[in-house]
Amino acid sequence: MSEITIEKKRADALESYFRSEFGCAPQRLFSSPGRAEIVGNHTDHNRGKVLVSAISCDILSFVSPRSDGVIDIRAEAFSPVHFSVNDLAGREREKGKSVSLARGVCHYFATRGYPIGGFSAVTHSTVFRGAGVSSSAAFEVLVAEILNTLYCGGKISPLERARAAQYAENVYFGKPCGLLDQCGVAFGGLNKIDFADLSNPVAESVPAPSGYTIVLTNTGGSHAALTSHYADIRREMGEVASALGKSVLRESSLSELLSELPRLRNKTSDRAILRAFHYFEENERVDRAADALKAGDVAGFLVAVRQSGESSLAFLQNCYVPGEIAQPLVLALKLSEKLIKDGAFRMMGGGFAGAMIAFVRDAEEYGRAMARVFGRENVFYTSIRERGACEV
Repeated sequence: MSEITIEKKRADALESYFRSEFGCAPQRLFSSPGRAEIVGNHTDHNRGKVLVSAISCDILSFVSPRSDGVIDIRAEAFSPVHFSVNDLAGREREKGKSVSLARGVCHYFATRGYPIGGFSAVTHSTVFRGAGVSSSAAFEVLVAEILNTLYCGGKISPLERARAAQYAENVYFGKPCGLLDQCGVAFGGLNKIDFADLSNPVAESVPAPSGYTIVLTNTGGSHAALTSHYADIRREMGEVASALGKSVLRESSLSELLSELPRLRNKTSDRAILRAFHYFEENERVDRAADALKAGDVAGFLVAVRQSGESSLAFLQNCYVPGEIAQPLVLALKLSEKLIKDGAFRMMGGGFAGAMIAFVRDAEEYGRAMARVFGRENVFYTSIRERGACEV
């Protein structure tokens, strides 16, 4: 069955679901992609650099505006999201739930004077949850794009929609993420993004690597119970920055870290210092990877991807949960090392559980080997998607 046929069947089934839930036909159709972090692991929250892309899995949503100010979002596999845009205060009991993300996006719009209103929606997602391809960001940015299209005349920029989504995740959902995920979903394509100035991040489109297929493997585990570990990375990088007299690591340098190393060991932990080393070297890898792609040097790009993965494992230390003997992500990395002779692989996203990304020549052979260990349903063949969250 062709991909077009599969997607039509998916859309037809989702439209029928909308009719059965709301008793009428939907008026609009939206799509919000997942994202792949190519290089730039845990750099954005210290105003660093990333190489990120939208990918071809997505949340598909049929939508109709409504006049009563109620937002009602339904999906067969998940709890419904239901609230009024006249009641946007955060709830402690909603933290970690989808409703907090939607309510948070609405609050961001409202407090900045953007018009908002109600809508009915149904969704179907092929963005696998809790596995590092940003299902939460895909949902947040979807809500932002629906509001943008229905009530703001499509005038809200992708960056501002990404900021609304990040605000929702930080303040309402309770996860201290940076802006990488949301920008990847909102911008579309493959982009090098420099967050040196958070008020005006610089995004540069980069050509995709040719000759290689992207394969994602969901190694298992959920990100739901890992928020404290993500927070530790940000907190520890902040400790090093503070010890250097800075607010974030971007205001310092690798040479300063090296010169101040004896003093830093009396101020913070060795793990925090190693994570700072990763930060500075990862920024350099982002530049090298992007420059290689612009020059048509795919081999140089692959080297940067592999080095990023090695640094995340050894220095950032976010490939396994501290104290846990289950280490599926590290197992997937080791298996990939044995399988891939021409290509690159690394963990992806927040880490500690979830997904790894591989660029491979023979995707079918690699995919079969990974499926034998992690399950066929957890191996995904994808590609870079040029459009971010949008009306279809």
